Amino acid sequence: VAERNAETGEHYITRDRAEYRDMLRMALGGGAVIAGTTFAKFAITALGLSAFWGGLAAGTNYAISFVLIQLLHFTVATKQPAMTAPAMAAKLGQTNQSDEDIESFVDEVVHLLREADARNLPDLLRSQVAGIVGNLVAVAPLVLGIQSLAWYLMGQPLISVAKANQVLQELTLLGPTLLFAAMTGVLLFISSLIAGWVENWFVWHRLDSAMQWHPRTRAWLGPQRAARWAQWWRAHISGLGANVSLGLLLGLTPALFGFFGLPLDVRHVTLSAGQVAAALGTLGFDALHHSGFWWCVVAIPLTGLLNVSVSFALALRVAIRSRGVRVKDRSRLLRALGRRLLRQPGRFLWPPSSSSS
Repeated sequence: VAERNAETGEHYITRDRAEYRDMLRMALGGGAVIAGTTFAKFAITALGLSAFWGGLAAGTNYAISFVLIQLLHFTVATKQPAMTAPAMAAKLGQTNQSDEDIESFVDEVVHLLREADARNLPDLLRSQVAGIVGNLVAVAPLVLGIQSLAWYLMGQPLISVAKANQVLQELTLLGPTLLFAAMTGVLLFISSLIAGWVENWFVWHRLDSAMQWHPRTRAWLGPQRAARWAQWWRAHISGLGANVSLGLLLGLTPALFGFFGLPLDVRHVTLSAGQVAAALGTLGFDALHHSGFWWCVVAIPLTGLLNVSVSFALALRVAIRSRGVRVKDRSRLLRALGRRLLRQPGRFLWPPSSSSS
């Protein structure tokens, strides 16, 4: 599933710094789409729908945006970690849990992941830095630019002052933002499980063959187009399952918990950055002199860290349990990862040059 979700394939593979820069460019495209998603969310909120219908509308907005990003071959930060459990499980299955194997597994997580058959797998952690940075660099200026254009053309911003102040109150680090960001990491992981189930169901029922050989499909599209249509669905079904399920989870989870009286919300790093930028575009640069705005700014990187780390931790747990790794060996794996992070933190953030290992 991890490789299928990469159909989007080369988006997640970073052999050297040139490809790392390519990922940055694709992340910029994803951030540009999320800028539009941000204003669509404000418009949906302004409709004053009931909790369920508002959540469904918001989830549909997210799902359409994520699918559009997939079809345009852009990337969204935070989605890759939860899709790497099968790759990590395959690597663990090749080890005997010796000290050398443990260190080799850490290398697979930190550096370029490569299996015995030489197929490339995601360079997980560094690709996350590229994705998050690219998304944020694009979404904030674009949202501010759209707000400035609205001021110029209409004499007023696209969101009200009251809504802008509400955004700053909700996204501040002084509130439950970090708890909500961790919950969003769980949703990211759940969406990857749903994507795997959808792809398995698709393959088990051989729907690609049914699309290609069904008489009506072949008569309507022709044999060659029917074959391409079936191949397209086979290549994209996992990504579509992940994107649609994640969008609906982000929109409907607050409504579901609200039904039980639990004020739980979601915090996605790119969406949060867009909302904070929109608030700044309404309040003007005077907001830069208020601590409330900066508490929201500080919360954004921590939100991204929790989105990624929680999703990755759950994926790692699945990988370990799927291979029956003993409890003591699990602790050795985690200690080895911790030691590498303390000794070489830079390798988690920036890829080596093409001449280095």
